[in-house]
Amino acid sequence: MAAGLFGLLDDVAALARLAAASVDDIGAAAARAGLKSAGVVVDDTAVTPQYVHGVTAQRELPIIRRIATGSLRNKLLIILPAILLLSQFLPGLITPLLMVGATYLCFEGAEKLWAALRGHEEQAPAAMKGPEAEETVVSGATRTDFILSTEIMVIALNEVVDQPFLSRALILVVVAIGITLLVYGSVALIVKMDDVGLLLTERVSEAAQRLGRALVKAMPLLLRFLSVVGVAAMLWVGGHILLVGLDDLGWHAPYDLVHHLEVAVHDAVPAVGALLAWVVNTLASALVGVVVGAVAVAVWHVVPLPGRKASTEH
Repeated sequence: MAAGLFGLLDDVAALARLAAASVDDIGAAAARAGLKSAGVVVDDTAVTPQYVHGVTAQRELPIIRRIATGSLRNKLLIILPAILLLSQFLPGLITPLLMVGATYLCFEGAEKLWAALRGHEEQAPAAMKGPEAEETVVSGATRTDFILSTEIMVIALNEVVDQPFLSRALILVVVAIGITLLVYGSVALIVKMDDVGLLLTERVSEAAQRLGRALVKAMPLLLRFLSVVGVAAMLWVGGHILLVGLDDLGWHAPYDLVHHLEVAVHDAVPAVGALLAWVVNTLASALVGVVVGAVAVAVWHVVPLPGRKASTEH
């Protein structure tokens, strides 16, 4: 009897260890999958604060919470089931779908780069007045987030497509929740940074006042920095996805060229070879992103499409 009890306890302990290992594996895989979508995450974080521009301080966090709720709903109820079914029954479409999303990233990055070179700043949404206007802004932000969330989830799926179906689903759920918390938690901190700074300027302590003034001055600089990093990340990530996708589809020459450059740089300077190889890969990917994005921008603004006149301004 005692031997059977001890045997049962051993089995329970083994199952517990297996479950813990599975949780660790899912967490590690989710982290790797989330890192692959870093470019889209940075862009999402940079774009979202514009939606609460001109809003009273009391409504900033409620609006961000509503957009975050819509984003999580998009990921878990629409995007996740769709891409899981795709990965299960039509896995061959994942690479082309990734490349379509990557082309969109390149387009967005190139368009923002072109606007910056021409000195045209992006217009933030007008100050909101009344619940109807707030509803319009929230629904517009949620629609924009849907595009970015789809790309995030497809990139994450591509990293775990070889996992069993249940593990794949759990990993993507973790990615969806983690990315949403990261993006909108960061957005909440950013948009409240100037309010915290203003409160600190009213303190008696001179050090607190200096810190408060620094926070107020730093917010526009931080937003500008995030915007620049977001554009660079979109071009780099989009270009890299296209290079790898072309290689997977059978056109090996572009990726092989980049790989040969990486190896040459790595062998030429052994001390920092790994870092230089990464830089070469990043620059090559960004260059591909700029070229593809420029073509996409030209097509979008110049070629007449049904229901839209060609834009001669661009």
